[in-house]
Amino acid sequence: MKKLLAKLQPDRFEDIIAVLALYRPGPLNSGMVDDFIKRKRGEQAIDYFHDSLKDCLSPTYGVIVYQEQVMQIAQTIAGYSLGGADLLRRAMGKKKPEEMAQQREIFIKGALDKGHSQALATRLFDLMEKFAEYGFNKSHTAAYAVLTYQTAWLKSHHTAEFMAATLSADMDDTDKVAFFMADARANGVRVLAPDINASNYRFEPVRKKSEQSPEHDVVQIYYGLGAVRGVGESAVLNILSCRREAGAFKDIFDFCSRIDRRVVNKRAIEALVKAGAFDRIHQNRAQLLAAVGLAVQAADQAQANTHQAGLFGGLDDDDSNAHKIEMPKAAPWSERQQLLEEKQALGFCFSGHLFTPYAQEIRRFVSTPLNRISPSRDPIWVTGVVSQSRGQMTKRGMLRIVEIDDGSAKLEVTIFSELWDRYRQVIKVDEPLIILARIENDDFSGGYRGQATEILTLGEARIKFSLGIRLRIAPDAAASAALRGLLDPWRAPRSGCPIFLRMLRDGAECDIQLPEDWRVRPEEEFMRLLTQHFDQESVEIIYR
Repeated sequence: MKKLLAKLQPDRFEDIIAVLALYRPGPLNSGMVDDFIKRKRGEQAIDYFHDSLKDCLSPTYGVIVYQEQVMQIAQTIAGYSLGGADLLRRAMGKKKPEEMAQQREIFIKGALDKGHSQALATRLFDLMEKFAEYGFNKSHTAAYAVLTYQTAWLKSHHTAEFMAATLSADMDDTDKVAFFMADARANGVRVLAPDINASNYRFEPVRKKSEQSPEHDVVQIYYGLGAVRGVGESAVLNILSCRREAGAFKDIFDFCSRIDRRVVNKRAIEALVKAGAFDRIHQNRAQLLAAVGLAVQAADQAQANTHQAGLFGGLDDDDSNAHKIEMPKAAPWSERQQLLEEKQALGFCFSGHLFTPYAQEIRRFVSTPLNRISPSRDPIWVTGVVSQSRGQMTKRGMLRIVEIDDGSAKLEVTIFSELWDRYRQVIKVDEPLIILARIENDDFSGGYRGQATEILTLGEARIKFSLGIRLRIAPDAAASAALRGLLDPWRAPRSGCPIFLRMLRDGAECDIQLPEDWRVRPEEEFMRLLTQHFDQESVEIIYR
């Protein structure tokens, strides 16, 4: 539709009505749409067939688009009554040969009686019969056009408010939420992360003064807590009620002590943590998640103490706070882990893209992003994170359609059974994949699709495209022993990746390549262990 509108450049309401009627397989494949666009641009002569049909056909540049136009032509040229013209419309829709033959005879006779030539009558009936196969009811498409124009106006002039309402309308459908969020960002509207102290149940726009231009407001959207998986409306309403009564939550312990845990259960609290709803009061989500159980337990204990105080005459008011509970120690999540936790809580990655942690490395050997590929006779390397995978039965047997996403675009790649059988164990959703594929046009989506000829995991791509792994280590026995322990479980003699040691002694550096028996499988876990033991600067994959 976007491509069609870009070609058409509508500049009046009638064009919107027409384009909604034309954007269907029949008109698109029949050449009607191309004729309509060329005539609007003045690139093709407009033919009204007869001067009396100009008023009827001028809104569509002489192209018969609507069923109502068929009826008007029958009335104007052949003298049909309104009822008779409607019978003609229905006959054309049913395509019954006997009825069509009868209507053709009536039409030609009526045209002759009104002084028109038989050639004109025959030509018009043939055209009406052809276009009636694709004709759309104008009264319907006009109603759609009104809604289209109104929503387009709202989106253009009140973008944040419109997108917030749209997101709220489909907040239970995570695929649509992800799509509309991307649309909001593309239109310059920032969607803020869920916030336990600021978000409400639905997505809501919020106006703030611009730091760059204080006279202008910046409109943003707060993510609705109701769109967090596993939380539910009653839980959110209880959280909002507690926030209104006693103000913002101070920390996870304060939160758990104030909510009704019969409504907001532990699973809902964990989902809010994973979604980032507590980020403004504590940045380390891993630590927060580890603290949820302690916070719930502390809240239960405080409630029990309160009941006991009521039964036995009261306790020290500060008793519940006498022992400050410390947050458990937990290392912050990696970027990838945080994105996966967000996906579990929200249905998609909110704060980034799963391909991002790999992008800098993979672009060393697959340089073309998916939004810049084009059909090619020879296979090309494409890459992305697997976003979905589904099977499909064909005459050639079962094949697999894998969708990859690199953050710039998505691409569906067909993998035939022979290749799928070899790689089915390593093709996993949310994992990066490098594919050699023939790219071709996809008539169904209007974009491109690929056909895989070779598949590589990231580890295999490192072996294929790199010269080896270089490690900077100290030239001593302890470092050598530690290195041996790290490499040994990952050894792949002669088929793996070479290891080069860069040693520094007395101000001089030298590189030593380990023997072939010490080649390794450079899988992601192995690379993580290397950078964990050494440091990021001491581990380098050498690409050609």
